[in-house]
Amino acid sequence: MSVNRPNPVSVGTIVWLASELMFFAGLFAMYFTLRSTVPEEWAIQTEKLNIGFATANTTVLVLSSVTCQMGVWAAERFQPVRSGSLWNVRGWGMNEWMVLTYVMGAVFIGGQIFEYAELVHEGLTISSSPYGSVFYLTTGFHGLHVVGGLIAFLFLLGRSFTAGRFGHHEATTAVVTSYYWHFVDVVWIALFATIYLIK
Repeated sequence: MSVNRPNPVSVGTIVWLASELMFFAGLFAMYFTLRSTVPEEWAIQTEKLNIGFATANTTVLVLSSVTCQMGVWAAERFQPVRSGSLWNVRGWGMNEWMVLTYVMGAVFIGGQIFEYAELVHEGLTISSSPYGSVFYLTTGFHGLHVVGGLIAFLFLLGRSFTAGRFGHHEATTAVVTSYYWHFVDVVWIALFATIYLIK
């Protein structure tokens, strides 16, 4: 009889993400507290938000969770690289899926920088109003977490390329990286709904 113990790396990652969840809960509490204090500020400032652009950018990030999971499934098959043509997506390995996920995450960050530039041009800065402060703090901290995820993908791909043989360690790295990426995506969906949809 064998006992299957949980993977300590996976457990550690989940515990760490739980602490990150508390951090974001604090940001949400700050957002709603300020919103209830100066509702008239929200009525004025939310008009500056480009909902269409933010929705498109959100779609890119959400779809990157799908490509990330495809990469995890390839890693669990111990398939680091594609079999066959680059255009044969069904034959893609973990590396191809994770590179695509990385590109989509980078596009999201680029979109966020573009949005910041537009809002600053319209006079909304981190010091211009309570709304500006809370908008840039919540979305900015999330953006830093996305950048952290992009760095994790570079480590994952580096480990995959340098591994003599793709095995359990590399597959575990892919799985825990995906935990983080899915977490970042779910947090953004909540932020998007709070900031852009619940005006």
